[in-house]
Order: sequence, then structure tokens, then C-alpha cells
Amino acid sequence: QHSRSNNGQKEPTDINALADEYLRLAYHGLRAKDKSFNATLKTDYDEKIDKINVIPQDIGRVILNLITNAFYVVNEKALSAASATLSAASAPTAVKYEPTVSVSTKKEGNKVLISVKDNGNGIPQKILDKIFQPFFTTKPTGQGTGLGLSLSYDIVKAHGGELKIETKEG
Repeated sequence: QHSRSNNGQKEPTDINALADEYLRLAYHGLRAKDKSFNATLKTDYDEKIDKINVIPQDIGRVILNLITNAFYVVNEKALSAASATLSAASAPTAVKYEPTVSVSTKKEGNKVLISVKDNGNGIPQKILDKIFQPFFTTKPTGQGTGLGLSLSYDIVKAHGGELKIETKEG
């Protein structure tokens, strides 16, 4: 994908429907692989957004990459919270962690903001500068190629947009 040119054509696209479709696709795909995976899905789509000219397959891939990463980190946090709860079984009950992934769209002037938010552990400051680099991954060997965010960054740039990250550790 990094080297192949794209022949996709921009076409008027309902970005809300696209975001929702990829959210459900990612969630059910993950649940098919791991029946124990669960997360709360929250959506907030700006209904004032008209169809926008994008290459739907490409923007869909970006949304899918972001959502897949969000599901991965909330699942990791849930697994570590579960093992911490087991090891502290006699301790007073802490607030139960609920994995949550939110997708929203918002019209801002002549731009559309698509946000994917999770309540995972956040991105450590020391790796923040590297996450858009090709082949950089924090996932264990065999679980990530390190191309998702790099490709997403390139796709968004090619559409005249920007991919930004806001994170808070913990």
C-alpha cells in the first residue's frame, strides 16, 4: 500500500454512515475472533454534515485503523484490570473498568472532524513522535505491522486533512 498508487475516485460520501459502518465492522470482527471481548460503543454524529468528496475505501481504512487500535488498547487495559482484580481479590473493590470507544463527527467550517476516542492507557509521551512512522508498533511480534497509523496519516494528508493525536497517560 505504501508504494502502490491509488486509483480510487473521490465521490460524495455520507461520512456518518461510513464511520458507523466501520465501527460496527471492527467491533463484530473482533468479537468473532474473541468472544470475551466487550466494549461500550458511543457515537455522536453531526447530522448537519452533507456528503463530502472522499475516496470512501481509503477514509474507511483510516477509520477502521483508528477504531481497531482503540479496541486493542481498551482490551489490553481490561485484561490487565481483570488480572489486577484477581490478584487483589481480598482488597476493597475498586471502580470497575468499562472499555469504551467513541466515534464522533463534527462539521467545523469547511472541514469535517472525525474523532475516535478510547479510555485505554493512553500513549506514553516517549513514543508519541514515532507512532506515524512506518513499521513502528507497540504490539507484540506478530500482532501488528506498524503500518496502520502510517498509512492512515498518508491517506488523510492526500485528502488535504490532518491526523492529530490527543492523549493522556492512564
